[in-house]
Amino acid sequence: MKVWMVGPEMAPYSKVGGLGDVLGALPRALVEMGCTVTVAIPHLPPMGGGRWEIAPTGARVEVQVAGTRHRAEVLSTRPAEGMRVLFVHYPPFFDREGLYGTPSGDYADNAERFAFFAYAAIEALKRVAPEPDVVHTHDWQTGLVPFLLRAPEHYGEDPQFSRTASVHTIHNLAYQGLFPAATLPGLGVSWSHFHHRELEFHGQVNLLKAGLVFADALTTVSPTYAREIQEPAAGWGLDGVLRERAGDLHGILNGIDTELWDPATDPYLPARFSSKELRLRRENGRALRAELGLSEDKRALVGVVSRLVSQKGIDLLLGLADRLENLRLQWAILGAGETWYEAAVEDLGRRFPGTVAVRNGFEEDLAHRIYAGSDLFCMPSLFEPCGLGQMIALRYGSLPVVRRTGGLADTVRDVAERRGVGFVFDEPAPEALEEALRRARFFLRDARKAGPARQRAMALDFSWESSARRYLEVYRGAMDRRRAAG
Repeated sequence: MKVWMVGPEMAPYSKVGGLGDVLGALPRALVEMGCTVTVAIPHLPPMGGGRWEIAPTGARVEVQVAGTRHRAEVLSTRPAEGMRVLFVHYPPFFDREGLYGTPSGDYADNAERFAFFAYAAIEALKRVAPEPDVVHTHDWQTGLVPFLLRAPEHYGEDPQFSRTASVHTIHNLAYQGLFPAATLPGLGVSWSHFHHRELEFHGQVNLLKAGLVFADALTTVSPTYAREIQEPAAGWGLDGVLRERAGDLHGILNGIDTELWDPATDPYLPARFSSKELRLRRENGRALRAELGLSEDKRALVGVVSRLVSQKGIDLLLGLADRLENLRLQWAILGAGETWYEAAVEDLGRRFPGTVAVRNGFEEDLAHRIYAGSDLFCMPSLFEPCGLGQMIALRYGSLPVVRRTGGLADTVRDVAERRGVGFVFDEPAPEALEEALRRARFFLRDARKAGPARQRAMALDFSWESSARRYLEVYRGAMDRRRAAG
């Protein structure tokens, strides 16, 4: 099967969130199952791509957006046999401080930037990997691609795509690519598509909706989230569209890269360990306390590796500020996000020296050490499509404290249940998080319970193999539907 993958970020070259991890791992898993995969992403300033040798292909593409013709170079690398990555190199749009924006907000020209990328990615892929069986796109930034492949005035009558199926994945429905209606002509899209059945959304252009309406199949990143987004409370205004397409919507749990995230081989750890060597795990806790300036005592250490945004439940944690000392826990917090949250979390570190350690930004090596050195991992998200942090924490034996939502509900079973591995609460309130943390603290005091729970957690399988097989099933179903449609 020949697969095109189009997305805005891809680890290890570029990563802003979990989407980058998915694009970094899923293509490799598909290749191992016999697919040929070609991925298209924007070419960005260095974000970890030094491990890849990127070279010019000699190809160039031209795209007209917002009344201007833009000419981009196509670069390439082959990170694995059967897999190729194409980079759309256009510095005016992508040589910037951030991929989507700055801490102050999104870039004002994001509609033009990602419309340009959608057109340019299709043109680049056509030259390198013609006649794909499936085009798999991700989130609002590539939502125009399924639309372009079906619209007659674009690629809808191109024989190269007559039998090509499209699959669009929702990684986070809260981010939809909403822009003023006046943006539409500049994107090269006819006003005939600006109505409630297609790209219009309460008087605005919705680029995610383009993918939801025009793709042959839809996926999202956990079974529970697939159900949640069909209800008004979590549907962000698109629940009606998703209910109409319920038969084409599939919840497939993300996996993690189990070679990258392996405590037995992790090069960033002071002491590598397995589920049979939990005594070695304690050395990582001691080293982490020393690295972050936390006092050496017997309090349980809680890790947080997170984007600092409202979705991640940071307000619930901040709501415990006046009660942190009474909880008798220590905290290692690593994250970046909205300026207000960064400042508020830094203030916690100043208020509680020796108890709360805060590092703003993202440090790959420190993230590994927090997973390995923390006793508990706090992820109190208000909503969570899938979440990778809790899976990584479980693999490293750090027991998660999570809210029962989305992928957290699918991956963390409370210790009150048989074979439980974490602590789950329901209400999005600081008091509910506090109660879960207190339960966790008391649970850890009993080594006869805590040790087996860590071993169960580390034995869970979150590899990409089973998820990739589910994607293959979705691809085949979408291909059958496309061919039946003629």
